[in-house]
Amino acid sequence: MDLIAAVAARGDMPKAKAGEAVDAVLTAIEGALKAGEEVRLVGFGTFAVTQRKASKGRDPRTGAEIDIAATTSVRFKAGKGLKDALV
Repeated sequence: MDLIAAVAARGDMPKAKAGEAVDAVLTAIEGALKAGEEVRLVGFGTFAVTQRKASKGRDPRTGAEIDIAATTSVRFKAGKGLKDALV
């Protein structure tokens, strides 16, 4: 699905304006996540930054112990409205 085309059709606006709107929303979400904030879209879901600690693991081919680096990732938890819409 092309999100910009879908927004343009639903909002009865040119694709250029829809593109600006989608870009603005995504930039705002990205900025908030970079600042360590949680982003809640009521009825849709929540985006949050999570930290995973460094750990030890095993290489499945050799069985050798390896170091797994700490990582930062984004988690999304679907809200009730989105869950209900998918049923």
